[in-house]
Amino acid sequence: MNLLRTMMISLAFILTVSACAGTQVDTVSSPAAPTEIFPSAVATPDWFDMELVDAQTGETFTMNDYAGKVVLLETMAIWCPNCVVQGNEIRNLHKLLGNPDDLISVSLDVDINEDNAALKEYAYGYGFDWHFAIAPLEVARALGNLYTAQYLNPPLAPMLIIDRKGNVHHLEYGIKDAATLQAAVEPYLAK
Repeated sequence: MNLLRTMMISLAFILTVSACAGTQVDTVSSPAAPTEIFPSAVATPDWFDMELVDAQTGETFTMNDYAGKVVLLETMAIWCPNCVVQGNEIRNLHKLLGNPDDLISVSLDVDINEDNAALKEYAYGYGFDWHFAIAPLEVARALGNLYTAQYLNPPLAPMLIIDRKGNVHHLEYGIKDAATLQAAVEPYLAK
């Protein structure tokens, strides 16, 4: 109970600091017209180079490994019921699109109390077959600092699209069905 209380206080602090900092993030008002958080001339964020470990395979990867591809990234936690629903919609999206090789899905677990073994069991148990990784503290901080602290709150179903050029596009918060995700992702797959 104390751990939960500490986590809630930490999240409240992060949200307060973020709000006080005046952080603004462009959001996708309609799935067909995502907007860039970073202008094309800005270098990719440092966290793109940080190593992640795929909980299912044990292999390491970075976001930069997928340069030239479209990455759909969600932050999640094992305990989050919305994350299971969103995961099923991601699976449906891949089926809808015919499992294209140039669409990479990554689910980053942002709960510091979860580990690779539990995440592997979670992904396997639900039949999720894309990359699942525990977000190292540096990656979680970068997500919170660059895109708002809401990226550390899995029930909001926060998601990003990283296009082929490395530009980051924020999707609206909340569970997105496969058709909504398809409308958001397809313009980037077509480029």
